[in-house]
Amino acid sequence: MAEKKAILVLNASADSLKKAVLLPNANCNGLAEAAEALGAVKAEADGIAALFEAPGETAFVLAEGDAALAAAVEAADRRTLIVVANDSGAAFQGLAINAKAGSVDRAVNAQDIAVTIATIADLPITEACTGAIIYQVMKNPNLKLDEIKKLKEAIGRMESVIQRDNREPWDKHDCA
Repeated sequence: MAEKKAILVLNASADSLKKAVLLPNANCNGLAEAAEALGAVKAEADGIAALFEAPGETAFVLAEGDAALAAAVEAADRRTLIVVANDSGAAFQGLAINAKAGSVDRAVNAQDIAVTIATIADLPITEACTGAIIYQVMKNPNLKLDEIKKLKEAIGRMESVIQRDNREPWDKHDCA
């Protein structure tokens, strides 16, 4: 199962999202193509949950319509980013999103939305990427730096244990 997941729902109403950040000035033309370039897997409403549970670690799902949005909200957990895009703008909810931001007046395009999804959900991007991350919707603009810092601290702790030649923290558990 993928650690971080993203669901992009096109042509749905974001009214059912409770703690979403709204982007009323978003131009979503070309967002489906940008999502597919990031490796999004197309799904129908009834197949969204199954994609996340199936082997192969689907990390990014592209769906369409209000039924797909309802299924996405149902399949989402705390490690899921939900993005809704339609003619009146876009909305972000879930993983790494600042629910208190409310509405962001920044003008964004499909490439900005796609690269923001990729950044939050740890999806690979190509050198052809021209979008700018929408930091205004994120809880922590330094999300990636903080993740790297935590990983470096964990490596430091592991190295110190190896240098002591003492596996005491791990000896207490059967998983070591």
